Amino acid sequence: MTLAADRDEAGELVVPEGYVKLTIDGLEVIAPQGELIIRTAERLGLQIPRFCDHPLLDPAGACRQCLVEVEMGGRPMPKPQASCTVPVADGMVVRTQHTSAVADKAQQGVMELLLINHPLDCPICDKGGECPLQNQAMSNGRADSRFVDTKRTFPKPLAISSQVLLDRERCVLCQRCTRFSSEIAGDPFIELLERGAGQQIGTSATAEIATDDASRTTEGKPFQSYFSGNTIQICPVGALTSAAYRFRSRPFDLVSTPSICEGCSSGCAERVDTRRGKIMRKLAGNDPQVNEEWICDKGRFAFPYVSAADRVLRPQMRNPKTGNLEDTSWTEALQVASRGLLEARERGVGVLVGGRSTVEDTYAYSKFARIALGTNDIDFRARAHSNEELDFLTSRVLGGIPEGGVTFAGIEAAPAALCVALEPEEESPIVFLRLRKAARKKSTRVFHLASWTSPAVTKTFGTLLPAVPGEEPRELDHLEADVREALSAPGAVLLVGERAAEVPGLLSAVGRLSDTTGAKIAWIPRRAGERGALETGAVPTLLPGGRSVTDAAARAELESAWGLRSGQLPAERGRDTGEMLRAAADGELAGLVVGGVDPDDLPDPALATEALRQAGFVVSLELRRSAVTEHADVVLPVAAAPEKDGSFYNWEGRHRPFDVALHRSDGTMLPDCRVLDTLAIEMDADLFTQTPTAAADDLRRIGRGRPATVSTPDQPAAPTPTRNRANQAVLATWRELLDGGSLQVEEPHLAGTARDQYVRMSANTAREVGLGQGQLATLSSDVDGDGAIRLPVEIADLPDGVVWAPARSEAGRLHRDLGVAHGSLVVIRGGGSEA
Repeated sequence: MTLAADRDEAGELVVPEGYVKLTIDGLEVIAPQGELIIRTAERLGLQIPRFCDHPLLDPAGACRQCLVEVEMGGRPMPKPQASCTVPVADGMVVRTQHTSAVADKAQQGVMELLLINHPLDCPICDKGGECPLQNQAMSNGRADSRFVDTKRTFPKPLAISSQVLLDRERCVLCQRCTRFSSEIAGDPFIELLERGAGQQIGTSATAEIATDDASRTTEGKPFQSYFSGNTIQICPVGALTSAAYRFRSRPFDLVSTPSICEGCSSGCAERVDTRRGKIMRKLAGNDPQVNEEWICDKGRFAFPYVSAADRVLRPQMRNPKTGNLEDTSWTEALQVASRGLLEARERGVGVLVGGRSTVEDTYAYSKFARIALGTNDIDFRARAHSNEELDFLTSRVLGGIPEGGVTFAGIEAAPAALCVALEPEEESPIVFLRLRKAARKKSTRVFHLASWTSPAVTKTFGTLLPAVPGEEPRELDHLEADVREALSAPGAVLLVGERAAEVPGLLSAVGRLSDTTGAKIAWIPRRAGERGALETGAVPTLLPGGRSVTDAAARAELESAWGLRSGQLPAERGRDTGEMLRAAADGELAGLVVGGVDPDDLPDPALATEALRQAGFVVSLELRRSAVTEHADVVLPVAAAPEKDGSFYNWEGRHRPFDVALHRSDGTMLPDCRVLDTLAIEMDADLFTQTPTAAADDLRRIGRGRPATVSTPDQPAAPTPTRNRANQAVLATWRELLDGGSLQVEEPHLAGTARDQYVRMSANTAREVGLGQGQLATLSSDVDGDGAIRLPVEIADLPDGVVWAPARSEAGRLHRDLGVAHGSLVVIRGGGSEA
């Protein structure tokens, strides 16, 4: 509330309860109690220069650039005050640099001090052209400097991580980076060091710190954070720069496009900056409803995959004589693909859709399966999945929208939150930031149903509800009264990850807990396209718009909307991903259409490889060469997310549209929906998905149908595997954020910030198998097999007889190499001395 306020009969502003009246530069203002002067001035359109101030960080008053004159009760304060730390008060009078010569002189003096040691790096500094120090030196500084002595210098840059470089002499000690790290991310690895003229930003890692007396060294941890790139973006002076972007471009060379991150299901707003047909950098967009002003490092830096060396740029066909894939024309590739699929259609063709496809593309896959192939054999779940999960998604998630559902704001306001099969910092980083903010600012009680106290538990000030893998449903059914009472408070939320599908009965238990406590459920998958794929019917039981494949009226409605003859749509439930792979491996399916699926992500990679080998005809729509293209008969290249327009539905059910950010001059990168539409025409069918816009219009036209009626699943928990010998353990696992995934290729700086990988176990379990902290442990399957994964041991608070290992690491992949998953039995052996 500012100038627009009610007035009484005397013409005075009426001050509502909880507000105060003050004057800024002669303007009467009504402002909330506790609001900072600088915020009130912003709402009036009065710009006060600042460096340390940030609306999402706690006040610091470090740079002193925002000094203003303040008067209380007719008496001016003896010195200008930092407007970023002083809250408004009733009757206060504030004069900014616009009306006060004192404030203007004070701001000019502070600017002169800040520039005393600041180097003249502007012509080469990455911040040049978008630098607040540059801009405010011109608007609020003096035209010349009285300082003539030699400026302070440091060796530069100082690599505080493989991704973030520090130029110490540029730093104005605003503390934005240190406050972000400790307050927002919970990673206090970067701090202020020294005092007085020697004060500087640094880490506790081994680094040479220049002082007036000598150089010395400190030992400790490097700046290791999944959110370190945000410190680069909020740095106001170019002291922190990106190793990947440093000296690569200037802001005025770039073409900037607002976009949506494809890295996970949060749907973060971002800005993509391109130059000469190449992505140069990504920045966080400002979206208070979703990601505020933050994105994780994966979303910020993991874009070189778009121009990776193994990118498929032209259609390819397998030469029947040599057995090799060879480049060909679009015309020939589509003709061969259509002939092969038409021949295979009689015996059946399955459609496997990756979880990163846009809404428009998954709609095209769904429509292609039903119209061109005449099948409901389609599934987007290229991961562990179950029928229980499909029933849960249909009954609890399908059709949900932010209004009435769980949102980021709802998490922040929740009195309690329970994470089930979800490691938020690794699997949904922006959800993690909201949980931490809720716990830190509003004392939200955060519970984690997991096997050990991970960093996310600690950083969200959370409570661990320990569970042996496989026992999670029983733990949910028998929560302590205190936890159940907290989750019964209005606004409490249950945050459920996709890994719940790996544990029989867990999603059923989540449903029961929601019904008995009233806590709302949010399903948070890892991949960006999974929620949209559910809504567009890329599953074996649903048609687009939430219609059931077994509902005759819903099918008739869709047949009419799509211009099909009556009874043309298949009426039987289709196969899910695992069933399709088994059918293809057994020769029951004659063909597969695969769009962006990594077999190593599937529960049984060996089965997937066998299915690809045995399927009579395989068409792959892919970005890069992969295990699927090795077996494909036809490979059709498709556009990456930055190369096309489209949209995602994030986990809230919020629609997140985006435009093309990277324009290809040759026009060879086509979206999946365009490729499928052209392929369908070759098969004498029409999808009307020639462009993402056309696909979106068609999806909007058919609208939502009569919702599928599926009861909430009520599956019992499976028995926990029994350990037969001392060196056996039950496996707990999940994927880490930075683990060399397909979107992280060719970005060594980002890979360097990945967390150290360990096999974690309790002290008692380690003693049983003769291992200690730091020694190499060998994990292998409990069944006969040659696979083994070797990682150093870290002692943690896991239950005895349970071991945790990353699902994907440099040492190997649990699904592919050991054939095990969460809840499986593994064998632990000593693998050598300390790593």
